[in-house]
Amino acid sequence: MSDRKIYVQTFGCQMNVHDSEQMIELLKGHGYQPTREPKRADLIIVNTCSIREKADQKAYSQLGRYRGLKRKKPGLILGVSGCLAQQLGGEFFKKIPHLDFVLGTHNIHRLPSVLETVERTGSPLVETAFHETVPSTGIVTIPEKGTVTAFVTIMQGCNNFCAFCVVPYLRGVEESRKFGDIVAEVRMLASSGAKEVTLLGQNVNSYGKTLGDGHNFALLLKAIGEVHGIGRIRFTTSHPRDLTEDIIRCFAEVEKVCEHIHLPVQSGSDRILKRMNRYYTREDYLAKVEKLREVCPDISITSDMIVGFPGETEADFRATLDLMEKIRFDGLFSFKYSERPGTAASRLDGKVPMEEKGRRLRELQALQEKHTLQKNLACVGRKEEVLVEGYSKQNRREFMGRTRNNRIVNFGSRENCLGRTVSVHISAAYQHSLRGELEPL
Repeated sequence: MSDRKIYVQTFGCQMNVHDSEQMIELLKGHGYQPTREPKRADLIIVNTCSIREKADQKAYSQLGRYRGLKRKKPGLILGVSGCLAQQLGGEFFKKIPHLDFVLGTHNIHRLPSVLETVERTGSPLVETAFHETVPSTGIVTIPEKGTVTAFVTIMQGCNNFCAFCVVPYLRGVEESRKFGDIVAEVRMLASSGAKEVTLLGQNVNSYGKTLGDGHNFALLLKAIGEVHGIGRIRFTTSHPRDLTEDIIRCFAEVEKVCEHIHLPVQSGSDRILKRMNRYYTREDYLAKVEKLREVCPDISITSDMIVGFPGETEADFRATLDLMEKIRFDGLFSFKYSERPGTAASRLDGKVPMEEKGRRLRELQALQEKHTLQKNLACVGRKEEVLVEGYSKQNRREFMGRTRNNRIVNFGSRENCLGRTVSVHISAAYQHSLRGELEPL
């Protein structure tokens, strides 16, 4: 098993991206090196998401396309991992008969032995058992030279059981990593050259509850804020119910915590929030936004919104638009409600017709596009600290970085700015990015 190539295709959130990084890191010790070209791979893993039906369909389509590569290269191993793998288990082989293995969310650490068994026996294999602890959360990924930003998993699973969400069923219940292990990983990343870390979990705000040693998320932010070499700290995702005052104060007290929070609200209607099992009201959410802006006036707030949840009336939808007008989010991930098997919402009455969900989504997104552009236009004329992550997607001769508020900035420079924090004068604003001029270095 030496000098083989692995290609991992990832669907879904940042946690899935980091899971893919961990799989690659794990297999480096077993003779595999990553490739960006599927046709060169000896092992292809499709790391799936099951949060919405559209994500399922994308994964099925891609797995279907790899049938041709399997025909051309009989020794190619094809596997599927992630939430959809956990959900379907052995049923996956009925949909994708050319699949070699199915790896569930608790079993990334089993990947080397799964590959050994598949190669030895030639038989398909399923590993979807839940474990009391999830060993893969402790797999430390060594960043490539020049890596500026890095992910760190701080917890796995969720105990909230929102009515629309499959995560507790597919990722399991909450389990927090040991405090010292997380801080040690951040120190390692800093020594490897990373300038920014993003802390990951299904609900980072509830970090520490399963540890029973007094550590919580605010203490973790403060400890990481003391790590030399790390200049910026981000985190995702936050549940509004668990956003405590001590976490909110970190935006003022911990200099390295960036002025951005992703705080999913899902609906602006109390009636729908209750049906969603979200454990907070519209006024609770507004109060937390007010506190965040009081503590950190320049904070950027982004969110998630679902339209067409079972029972959502036009009045409920209007309440959501009204909430958006009151808060004016910097950005929004918005979706038509997608029924997920086994969730409480799948048993609710009052299904909203697909055409109506589409109309509501278009109206909501048009409003958010207006708010986002207004927020971006307000940046014109400012000087922003930009951490340079790479090159512009539109022009490889220009650099791309992010402000502390998580806005993308593209700019030109004759000097190599990669990995540096530079001052950029914002000269133009667009729907999804800013443009600027580099201040003298």
